[in-house]
Amino acid sequence: MPGLTDLTEILRSVDVEVRPDVYVYASLEPQHPGLALAAATIAESEGVTAVLTRTDAVAAGIPSEFDAAWLTLTVHSSLEAVGLTAAFAAALGEADISCNVLAGFHHDHILVPWDRRDDAARVLRGLRDGARPARR
Repeated sequence: MPGLTDLTEILRSVDVEVRPDVYVYASLEPQHPGLALAAATIAESEGVTAVLTRTDAVAAGIPSEFDAAWLTLTVHSSLEAVGLTAAFAAALGEADISCNVLAGFHHDHILVPWDRRDDAARVLRGLRDGARPARR
């Protein structure tokens, strides 16, 4: 089934799942065995950015940064949809919540500071309900 492209329809359909684990970022060499533990990777000229659970990073002795919550927008938006990233980034920014975005084929995934996960989920659900977030 193709993803939604109409921003109004996407926002009306948006919901958020919050993964239970703490996620962290690490920069690893391309052949590092810890990459097998990663939930997501991004190849960059400086190395491979790996997003993995803090538990896995600690167990593997991988230095990491940024304790994050992984939020998934459950709406299936098209990769060609226009405005969704801007809408949720603006809403989170208005609430003073940083976000790091990973776009999957079916869903958008947003990593936010762990201690702001509930606030972020509330802000994102507010997009569906037409609410505007308050700054913290």
